[in-house]
Amino acid sequence: MSVNRDVAPFDPRSYAIVPARTFDELLVGEVFRAPSRTMTDAHASAFQAVSADNHPVHYDTEWARAHGHSAPVVHGLQVLATTAPGATLFPHVIGEVFVRFESLSCDFLGEVHAGDTLYSQLRIAELIPAGAEGRVKAAVSVHNQRGELVLAGQHVYVLRRDER
Repeated sequence: MSVNRDVAPFDPRSYAIVPARTFDELLVGEVFRAPSRTMTDAHASAFQAVSADNHPVHYDTEWARAHGHSAPVVHGLQVLATTAPGATLFPHVIGEVFVRFESLSCDFLGEVHAGDTLYSQLRIAELIPAGAEGRVKAAVSVHNQRGELVLAGQHVYVLRRDER
């Protein structure tokens, strides 16, 4: 069997999931959704181990009930983590122009419990050009399976404005 060697040279950029765009090609209002994720006790245990947050509200059913919760509460930072840009196509869309994740803020609006399915999204809210860089302000939100908004906030990313 012979191997065809008359092919174009290998270029890893040709393996992109989506065509990369620059800061100036992004649009206010664009939405990037993450796949749904159902929180489980295993997720909570893993996050508890990584975060070292050992408050009983996160694992002790009786303690949680005695303090007004229907069940142990998923860590808020774990819910926030579902808004990570890498959970969406956004990092693939911006390709190589990413400089840094500058800041984030959020409000925790409702409890999340094991068994809840979360739906996260980023929406480009503002594009601020600043010389060779630009800031992307993204409104982030997380809804549960009942359509309740459980987290709302903002991320700010810095991107290079130069061409690919």
